[in-house]
Amino acid sequence: MTTLFTPDHEWIRVEGDIATIGVTDYAQSQLGDVVFVELPKIGRQLKKAEAAAVVESVKAASDVYAPITGEVVEVNDTLQTDPAQVNTDAGGAAWFFKLKIADKAELDGLMDEAAYAAHTA
Repeated sequence: MTTLFTPDHEWIRVEGDIATIGVTDYAQSQLGDVVFVELPKIGRQLKKAEAAAVVESVKAASDVYAPITGEVVEVNDTLQTDPAQVNTDAGGAAWFFKLKIADKAELDGLMDEAAYAAHTA
């Protein structure tokens, strides 16, 4: 399973026609202690680069953007009760939402791990 990244610090993992989206470890380290996460509604149609979720920390609130176009098919409800999970496992258990992919060609514009590492260096 390949992980791709956006310049706005979201990660995306694709399995078939479903993409799982979260924020990178770099993003959570910049935010500080996460205290609240607002997730999109299931069934919502998102366009690429559209604000999809909000993550609030003691420092700031930041939008989480949809890396590709698609329909929200699942959200990670555990983040509602345990938003600090974003700080402890940003690249794993603290995923935000899953999208049914509308156009796989949009994945071509995303960065691989090496490109993202260079982007954040």
